[in-house]
Amino acid sequence: MVRYLITRLGQALVVVVLVTVIAFLILHLLPGGAARATLGKEATLEQLAAFNHDMGYDRPWIQQYGMYVQRLLQGDLGYSYQLNQSVVEAISQRLPKTMVLSLLSTVLAIVLAIPLGVIQAVRRNRWPDYAITSLSLLAYATPIFFMGLMLIILFSQVWPILPPEAPQGFTVAEVLADPAGLVLPTITLAIVTIAVYSRYVRSAMVDNLNENYVRTARSKGLSERRVVLRHTLRNGLFPVIALLGMYLPALFSGALVVESLFNFPGMGQLFWQAALKRDFPILLGVTVIISIATVVGALVADLLYAAVDPRVRLQRSAS
Repeated sequence: MVRYLITRLGQALVVVVLVTVIAFLILHLLPGGAARATLGKEATLEQLAAFNHDMGYDRPWIQQYGMYVQRLLQGDLGYSYQLNQSVVEAISQRLPKTMVLSLLSTVLAIVLAIPLGVIQAVRRNRWPDYAITSLSLLAYATPIFFMGLMLIILFSQVWPILPPEAPQGFTVAEVLADPAGLVLPTITLAIVTIAVYSRYVRSAMVDNLNENYVRTARSKGLSERRVVLRHTLRNGLFPVIALLGMYLPALFSGALVVESLFNFPGMGQLFWQAALKRDFPILLGVTVIISIATVVGALVADLLYAAVDPRVRLQRSAS
């Protein structure tokens, strides 16, 4: 297990390095560059050249990347001249709020997706299975911004019981102080996750319900409820554990749309505004944070998977 953990940490480090190289190259090859984005269209060529020289942008890209990695290892993600604050400060103000929104939507998705998947498996090829499958496919195929827009129209205009805008608090406590404003963003972000998770739970439950150990449990006279909840559900949750880590980047990308739609002051809105203003330090900093969160999420999911499934531990120990 220790050998496997070291191998996975090495793979995660390689992935993070590759992501930073690709993101660094793409952002610095964009037309205009950081100097034009920072100084504006009225800046002269002399001003642009002086800015690039001061910031080191006139050096070869490999040298610029080396300087960036050196600062990154010291915890310095750069400085945003658009926001007039460091990237670390900008991200630290918004990341906790995005994590709150993602956590709420994930909890909501798990609470609803697991029973829906179980109902589909137990009632497979009957009307509850067909109805939930149809709704899941509809939710999965609907663009997230359109889903959020429909929820705003339905619950803020047609039936005005919820605010159309997310809480605008500066801190997490201020955001949580307005729970009504979190309802629509949380539901919008959770809908697609519910559709995906329920389908995986259904497939895993159907496979396990056909296994010999389930037939043995039924032959002992156990009730169907006990067979499903005590003997089958645990194995049916394995895909959810794996998806929790792998779905982390999807949550962040979904949060980008949801936060822009509901004007939520989180990482998604920060990234969107930075993209409009070509704020390269912010774009690169957010990309690095998301890539690290992605590989950490995948690693945690693998470890949890091995912790709950002894067969995985045995296979990895043997390899």
